[in-house]
Amino acid sequence: MKVAVPGPLLILPSLTAVPAESGRMGITTKFLEGVEEFVRHWTGPVTVLIEAAANAGNNLDNTQILPSEMPFKIKLADFDRLEAEPDFLSAGVIVATACHRQNHVGSLAAAKGIPCVYVTEYSLKTCEQIIDAETRNPLLRLRRKWWARRHAKRELAAIRQAAGVQCNGTPTYDVFRQANANSLLYFDTRVTRSMLIGREQLKVRLASTEGQPLRLLFSGRLIAMKGADDLIAVARELKAMGVPFQLTICGDGDLAPTMRQQIAAWGLNGCVHLAGVLDFHKELIPHVQRQTDLFLCCHRQGDPSCTYLETMSCGVPIVGYDNEAFEGLVKTSGCGWLVPMNDARAMATKVAEISRDREQMREAAFASLEFAAANTFEATFARRVTHLKGIARDAIS
Repeated sequence: MKVAVPGPLLILPSLTAVPAESGRMGITTKFLEGVEEFVRHWTGPVTVLIEAAANAGNNLDNTQILPSEMPFKIKLADFDRLEAEPDFLSAGVIVATACHRQNHVGSLAAAKGIPCVYVTEYSLKTCEQIIDAETRNPLLRLRRKWWARRHAKRELAAIRQAAGVQCNGTPTYDVFRQANANSLLYFDTRVTRSMLIGREQLKVRLASTEGQPLRLLFSGRLIAMKGADDLIAVARELKAMGVPFQLTICGDGDLAPTMRQQIAAWGLNGCVHLAGVLDFHKELIPHVQRQTDLFLCCHRQGDPSCTYLETMSCGVPIVGYDNEAFEGLVKTSGCGWLVPMNDARAMATKVAEISRDREQMREAAFASLEFAAANTFEATFARRVTHLKGIARDAIS
């Protein structure tokens, strides 16, 4: 049941939109799905102000929309001129993003008497890990880390002043709950309750893997930040250990050509398959639910990826590098296996152990499903909107 709250909900994302012909704009499907879920739970209008960009970046789910056809208002804006935006001034609650383009939003909103809630994803440690993964030039790496540390101080100051903060994953929650008493922890996902694998279906899949090669999977961008290149090293180690397996790698990115060459050079064509980008609902989720035993996650940084919960919702446990996001998820959920960062051999050794002892995999599969069921797309956004409504009511009480 919707409870009346004051004024519209205004969302300021960190991602950008690409202006296109006939008034259309290019934007990620995942973001649109999130805003539509806000619309379903919020009482009153929802507006998105978004900055423009020249290109779509490297997101795999970009689409084009006509703003007038959306169930919410969306328009291009300059975040340096928000005080001139009527939609900003009339907002009941502002959902801002912790990023360098929005560190000023909290104080600007406070001056206008509007509660502002920041959404956080990347800790300073994660930002520096991303820089390490993507920057080869040591001088440029130092310069970028210096900038990241300056931004982190400004971000912390903004969150201290804000009416609240919503933290995607434990890395930023562990930091910012000490800076803002009105903090909420959530785990981002796009899996709805209807998409969860059924327990009977999970039992059938687990029974079918007995005595068979492990079916391994990775899905995501094939880039250094996601550790995609280490997947081939893990496969090479598994083959050398004599572990029967099949590894399917879904996604695309700048590492794909090199990975393809390595698969051929190391004689892995019979056990490693690059499947390309699969449609999330029609292809990827069914494949994970029916044909996957373990997910390999070589993420080199603590990005609170949707991949974690989406995989767990299929009853598939994860073996992953001990980045701070996955480490926090394992501690919170009680399932999954951590291996040292950048250690492909350690990951292969863990997979070999699981291959020999399938019972621990079965237990982790059901534990993963249980945690995902408590953190579905609908449940997560319902908690987030309840948090926002409480802040809105406090602002006028």
